[in-house]
Amino acid sequence: MTREEIENNGEDMMIDDPKPKIENDFNVHYLRIYYDGKHPGCDEYYFGRREFSFTLENDVYLRYKSFKNASVMEDAIKSNFPYKIDIGAVYSVDPDKRHAYAHSGTNLFTPVERELVFDIDITDYDDVRYCCSGADVCSKCWPLMTVAIKVIDTSLREDFGFKHILWVFSGRRGVHCWVCDAKARRLTNEQRSAVAEYFRVYKGNENNAKKVDLMGHSLHPFLAYGRSYVDFLKNFFEGELQANQSLFSSEEKYEKILGMITDEDIQADLRGKWENSARSSLSEEATSRLRWEQLKKRLQSKKNKALSLRTCVEEIVFTFTYPRIDLEVSKQMNHLLKAPFCVHPKTGRVCVPIDPNNCDEFDPLAVPTLSQLIEEINSGGLRMDVDDDGMFSTTIIVIVLD
Repeated sequence: MTREEIENNGEDMMIDDPKPKIENDFNVHYLRIYYDGKHPGCDEYYFGRREFSFTLENDVYLRYKSFKNASVMEDAIKSNFPYKIDIGAVYSVDPDKRHAYAHSGTNLFTPVERELVFDIDITDYDDVRYCCSGADVCSKCWPLMTVAIKVIDTSLREDFGFKHILWVFSGRRGVHCWVCDAKARRLTNEQRSAVAEYFRVYKGNENNAKKVDLMGHSLHPFLAYGRSYVDFLKNFFEGELQANQSLFSSEEKYEKILGMITDEDIQADLRGKWENSARSSLSEEATSRLRWEQLKKRLQSKKNKALSLRTCVEEIVFTFTYPRIDLEVSKQMNHLLKAPFCVHPKTGRVCVPIDPNNCDEFDPLAVPTLSQLIEEINSGGLRMDVDDDGMFSTTIIVIVLD
């Protein structure tokens, strides 16, 4: 069955609807799927136009690789041993043959489908975490990734109606999101940019004291209705994040937050109060929680007098907790993203899926590494079989990577 025939057969065989409407118990299209053993949307012609990228030893980078089928791809992986595998778009022609079409005078080589993807890295939160920096991650700062998953996943499903969403651990410092619905795969670059901008709240750079402004006229519904703030961010900020990072426990930390308040009198009042209590016997966490309550009370006392102070508390929470998406990854159809289940070349950890419904339970430090997997398989091979006479066999399984 050709791709054109599949598309012309209507919605009968679309994988996007988990409960497709079937008018009769017998359907010739479903019968074809039943006997073929695979969904026709996954035909080899479609697979053969998908771009894959291999990163080899010494950073040798091979783009625009394509394969006739999964078996050919498997052989290529075994012969090249790529340190990293990235997945790109589905193109109008086989990426491997793109040069043959370049001389035709027409632009035949162009991306036609690609999952809508999101990339979130913990390194982009270095200004709001004090336990780690750079690519390092621990149990105290990883919850920032957890709340990002909750916020983005909820909005993708409720605001955009997407259903087939895969969250994957990047293998080192963040998470990737793959939105696989047909309507997501066929979005244009302009439409992808619009979706990405929908999630853009954190703006500015290290030179801006205030990086979130909720008073703008273009506030999108996900924020305007308070859903992300009330359901996820507020409790996370006041609970887990305060406990792990103690955001007000030192002058260096609270000065960063005072800089987000536009009223200088309030800044001076709070600064004086906190400087005078610097030698308190309270723990860092207790001190941080107390100062946050003092800040909220002080701002709310002027909330109805100054327009710029009405959303100041919320802006502080958003600054520290709202997902910081790499927008460029989401905007372009031809952008590459690391393949799920491959091995990260620096940590050796497997890029395993994350269940958004149970993401609080995910521990990036417990994800198996390549060496651990090999050790486990070899250990399994060391188990000795007992024969009928009670004697042990000494067969050992050795893992060979080719």
